[in-house]
Amino acid sequence: MAAAGDTRPLALDRHGWLRPGPGVRLAPSPNQDARPGSVDPYLLVLHNISLPPGVFGGSEVEDLFLNRLDYDSHPWLPRLRGLRVSAHFFVRRDGGVIQFVASTRRAWHAGVSAFEGRERCNDFSVGIELEGTDFEPYAEAQYATLAALTRALRTRHPLRAAWGHEHIALGRKTDPGPCFDWARYGRENGWPRRQMPPGAG
Repeated sequence: MAAAGDTRPLALDRHGWLRPGPGVRLAPSPNQDARPGSVDPYLLVLHNISLPPGVFGGSEVEDLFLNRLDYDSHPWLPRLRGLRVSAHFFVRRDGGVIQFVASTRRAWHAGVSAFEGRERCNDFSVGIELEGTDFEPYAEAQYATLAALTRALRTRHPLRAAWGHEHIALGRKTDPGPCFDWARYGRENGWPRRQMPPGAG
């Protein structure tokens, strides 16, 4: 499910890395660190990203997370200069997935955020970036990979909720946006409504 036509399930090893296979690539990011108190993540956070905005298929997102982005390659990119961010996973439009940070480690994806009254969601969450924007439907292949990835993560970690970046960073972030089908995602992955954002499903 990590690439078109690939029906094999995704799986995480004991260190929190996906097992390599078709459509799965590991690209360790330096933008990560240990979770405080070795907490086992219990929140899944969904994002979207495209660089430059609205452009799909390039290497810019990967380059950003690996601190090697060519800021001069597009007029929009210099505003990201010096930014040090990452996510655990990046799901491309074709369903391919790149993992940047082990799920047992803290990726730098949520920023100023809160969930159930607890701040600093990076400490206790796993972040998945979907290649996309707030204004375009996500691809069928992305939903398939997201489902496979969600199953793998729920097998490995005690995840009890899946929220969007927009829900944990109210007024600051808008992703994954109105084009993400929360009802479908919940149905395909067995999330009860109480485990998804208010109004989802």
